[in-house]
Amino acid sequence: MAPRSSQRKKHTTTMKTVGAVLSRLRTHAGLSQSALAERACVAQETIASVEQGRRPLLPHLAERLDDVLETKGVLWVMVDNLPDEAKFPIWVLEFVAHEQEAVSLSTYENQVVPGLLQTGAYARAVFQNALPTLTDEDIETKVAARLQRQAVLRRDTDPLYASFILSEAVLSDRIGGQEVYRDLIRHLRECADLPGVAIQIMPLGREHHAGLDGPFVLLETPDHQHLGYTETQRGSHLFQDPYEVSILSQKYAMLRSQALNPEESKRLLDRLLGES
Repeated sequence: MAPRSSQRKKHTTTMKTVGAVLSRLRTHAGLSQSALAERACVAQETIASVEQGRRPLLPHLAERLDDVLETKGVLWVMVDNLPDEAKFPIWVLEFVAHEQEAVSLSTYENQVVPGLLQTGAYARAVFQNALPTLTDEDIETKVAARLQRQAVLRRDTDPLYASFILSEAVLSDRIGGQEVYRDLIRHLRECADLPGVAIQIMPLGREHHAGLDGPFVLLETPDHQHLGYTETQRGSHLFQDPYEVSILSQKYAMLRSQALNPEESKRLLDRLLGES
């Protein structure tokens, strides 16, 4: 596993490389940053930030710039083939890499529906509530990346076993509005029937609760290494120490005994949909 500093360096280098290419193409076209921004209908600061490697070049803008600069899709192809470090926050890169090849995955969440279970509309609503605020292009790129991750739940080769425990509080919020909420509950109900997927709901009002310290994820790699992952407001931690992972495993085992079982959870989702 690459050290966090190495991942961060790759992330920065990628954006700077894309920015340098854009700068060279713009200069070759004889355009200033302000002139290119005007023709592409974006702020000059956006062009400056991309060229300086301070923000990623998003697919929508890359396509627009290719049209303005008449570069025959060069920028779009470059962006479309970027590695994952250009799609995810730097602190989540290591986890996503392990997630996509995991043998088993166990997730407890009490704040939002886990990314692997979100609908596109729900994910979009979550990102629209982010602070600092995100541009529409940023949001669409993040939504696309999140939905792309979900293919792991339907993996044909070496299928994943995925267990999710969700606090009922997460299902009480109406993030994105009533229509987004109903589609989300319907999607969760469908995911609950996927082979190898178990969804359990921790009902409100429990007198005993092993997850009071917050959400976390456990995963098993193809070589049977057991890892733990926690995320905070502006960072995350990937646990490899067997003792720390063992503590999270004990918590998860207790949470499974305290939550509704999978069949009870399905019936709760059905009730939320008004189907029972």
